[in-house]
Amino acid sequence: MSIRRTVDVGGATPYTITIGPGLLDEGNHLAHSIRGSQVLLVSDDNVAPLYAGQVEAALQLSRPGLSVARFVMPAGEHEKTLARFGEVVDALAALGATRDACVVALGGGVVGDLAGFAAACWMRGIDVVQVPTTLLAMVDSSVGGKTAVDLPAGKNLVGAFHPPRAVVADTRALRTLPERELRAGLAEVVKYGAIFDAGFVDWLDAHADALLARDDDALAEAITRSCRFKADVVARDPREHGDRALLNFGHTFGHAIETEQGYAGTSGDGLNHGEAVAVGMVLAARLAATLGLAPLSDAERLQALLQRFGLPTALPPGLAAEQLLARMRLDKKADAGGIRFVLWDGAGRARLVTGVGDAEVRAVLSGAGFS
Repeated sequence: MSIRRTVDVGGATPYTITIGPGLLDEGNHLAHSIRGSQVLLVSDDNVAPLYAGQVEAALQLSRPGLSVARFVMPAGEHEKTLARFGEVVDALAALGATRDACVVALGGGVVGDLAGFAAACWMRGIDVVQVPTTLLAMVDSSVGGKTAVDLPAGKNLVGAFHPPRAVVADTRALRTLPERELRAGLAEVVKYGAIFDAGFVDWLDAHADALLARDDDALAEAITRSCRFKADVVARDPREHGDRALLNFGHTFGHAIETEQGYAGTSGDGLNHGEAVAVGMVLAARLAATLGLAPLSDAERLQALLQRFGLPTALPPGLAAEQLLARMRLDKKADAGGIRFVLWDGAGRARLVTGVGDAEVRAVLSGAGFS
């Protein structure tokens, strides 16, 4: 029998992450975090046909007086724009949303980021409950309160910190997740072991088959461990001034890849977020080896685990090193001193590194010195 798990996120605005099967059917659980009588359910055209009606019915059965409106957007990272943000705000206006209204974000990271940003801005901030339906969103974007939209110049450049009232992660939703999206989420799970706990890397290696088979208990355990790592960091550093930046291991390279490809991952013409992060983690580990911070064998072991999960580990063809460098210079993690890389001293020991020369980055991007 699957055991329900919870993770408490501390800090100035504490909340609870609940993880387990069947949570979308529990109106009382979902409604517990809704203070007022108005809900805007935000989803996309992949997820809404599967789960929006189920969530609405559960909410209204639990709270008969609840007014629930629905906003459904097209799916895909390329839809996470200021224009779509404006549409969500217009939907809140049409609902007549008051200060105690709540946005329920039902979907993956794009929906969570966009809906959370709209909630952060409507009347200078109303509640949002994150109900992630992808593995990547369950372990990463739904936790921590980072909300944003993309610009042509870069990913997540316009946004706000806005912690949720609650996170509800129903592992049964992962049964309808496309195989590619499951694997993309596993990239972010691997990231937590890479930066915080070499023992978790060992656990993932031992349970890879169960995770790929979507075993409820294995997935719930992986999600819980990942959320605990993130919750600990978020409580210490809610606005990414210190340790929280370590969560971006692989993301400086990964975001540059996504932006250069025009966020084309969901159309099949480019890497999606998790795939780009997988490549980015290997590049970051190889950069650490180039700088003498960690042995190359650690990078190779990381690469082998990601490949076992069916993830790409090399740059797609056609991406120029100079263009990727230009994208990285505009990354949110860059500052007046240049690009800040999250690298490691080996598995489980991440660190922030500045002052890395362009020549070393180019060498890693070109694969120079690596088999």
